[in-house]
Amino acid sequence: MHRRTLRRTQPRTQPRTHRRTALAVSAALLAAAPLLTACGNDAHPGAAAVVGGERIDVASLQAQVKDVREAQAASPESAQLVAATGDLSRRKLNSMIFDRVVEKVARDNGVTASRAELQQTRTAFVRQSGGEDRLAAALLQEQGVAPGQIDGVVRRNVLLNKIAAEVGADDSPEGQKKLTDVFTAASKDLAIDVNPRFGAWDDAQIRLAAASTPWLRQISKAPEAVGPGA
Repeated sequence: MHRRTLRRTQPRTQPRTHRRTALAVSAALLAAAPLLTACGNDAHPGAAAVVGGERIDVASLQAQVKDVREAQAASPESAQLVAATGDLSRRKLNSMIFDRVVEKVARDNGVTASRAELQQTRTAFVRQSGGEDRLAAALLQEQGVAPGQIDGVVRRNVLLNKIAAEVGADDSPEGQKKLTDVFTAASKDLAIDVNPRFGAWDDAQIRLAAASTPWLRQISKAPEAVGPGA
């Protein structure tokens, strides 16, 4: 199966540079790391991480992982999907933390996502992917996203696009640095504390330290999307 990304599935009305920036940020959350099943650390029993004083419980993380594994098990390509996401626990935690950073940056910059914007974006994803089933299959394969988690991906992309536009970020080195600085500042403000079993959070790179690829370096390297029939 050819690889595909969601980079071209944004509403056509959004600026190309902002769209590429936001989608690259989202895709870069999938950096590789070992599969871990964690207990709580001494400071925060039962927590996978604490972000801005709010816990991400191990149980919540495990529930997200379980949803993905169940979706993978129902796929004809189950074995390949599971093998490709052996790092799923850390990937999902990375994503869950990053989403909280995105929400803070959005609040700080007066950015919101209306119900109409979310629906418009999801409709565009579905249409340009060739249908709901194909969208779900692509997200499961490429990002380890279960069908019930798609709305979260939609919201993340809407907010990222609007944040990029609000702060004036584009694909230039200056634009990338501007966006990095905004997210790094928010990440530091949240005082992110990760259970050591999952690694440590890197404020400068906006990711778990074990992840192999800094998020902004993906901006100009995102693979080209393929047609829905590929």
